[in-house]
Amino acid sequence: MAFAKLPAGGRSHIMADINITPLTDIFLVLLIIFMVTSVAMVDTGAKVMLPEVDNTQSAPREITITVTPLHEIYVNADLVSLDGLEGMLKSLLATRPDTPVVLQGDREVLLGDAVRILSAAQRAGATQVAIAAERGRAAP
Repeated sequence: MAFAKLPAGGRSHIMADINITPLTDIFLVLLIIFMVTSVAMVDTGAKVMLPEVDNTQSAPREITITVTPLHEIYVNADLVSLDGLEGMLKSLLATRPDTPVVLQGDREVLLGDAVRILSAAQRAGATQVAIAAERGRAAP
C-alpha cells in the first residue's frame, strides 16, 4: 500500500475555490427546457398549413378561429361546432367588441366553409375580421 507524504509541517492545503461548472451545466439544461416548453405553449388550436401571400401585416390576435382540413373548427384552441360558433364568439366579443377575429384556415379548406365562418363572426358582432396567411417566397 502506498501512502502520499504530507507536506512539511504535517498539514495539507485546503482548496478554497468553488467549482461552478456543475452549476452552469444545470442552468443551461433548465434554459433549454424552458425554451422548448415555451414554444409548445404558444401554439393555438390545431396545426394547419396557411396559404402563402407576398406581403402580410402582423396584427394583434385576440380571437383566432382555426379550421382544419377535416373541417374541425377551433376558437382559441377550443373545439366548437359550426352551430355553436356564433354563440361562443358572442360571449367572447361581449366585453370588447373591437377585438380582432382572425380566421386561420388550412389551404385545403373550401371557400364555402370560410364564408360561413366569417358570416357567423359578423352576426356575433365582430367589427374587425382578418384572414391569416404565411409570407411566401419572393418570385424570381
